[in-house]
Amino acid sequence: MSYAGDVTCKDCWDVLRDSSDAQLIDVRTAAEWAFVGLPVLKELGKEILLIEWQSYPTMEINTGFVSQVSSALEQVGAAGDVPLYTLCRSGARSISAAQALTAAGYSTVYNVLGGFEGNANELGQRGSVSGWKYDNLPWRQG
Repeated sequence: MSYAGDVTCKDCWDVLRDSSDAQLIDVRTAAEWAFVGLPVLKELGKEILLIEWQSYPTMEINTGFVSQVSSALEQVGAAGDVPLYTLCRSGARSISAAQALTAAGYSTVYNVLGGFEGNANELGQRGSVSGWKYDNLPWRQG
């Protein structure tokens, strides 16, 4: 594993709540943010960092991802090597994002297992098996 590790959505929420430095980076596409929804961290006094790992519709890797994360961290006053949690739809793209951030020198980067919508059920529907929404963590529609 070339990043700090995997955590559940609930464990991620707990760390975000208990650590003023920890940051959540949603690496899904802008289309997903707009049409599927977003985690809400308002009660924690935080804002989610929205930085695409891949861009819709081509799904090309965002070559500026690491520098955009660095800029976003600076803007929210997160100095140094703070705990970072990457989140995507189901926990796959966020692994790649966590690996890229780790390769760039961030040492405490975690992948959020299950992602925002989780794995698909037997009918191919998401949100009913695992993930942020399934765990009833705060979220809103786009």
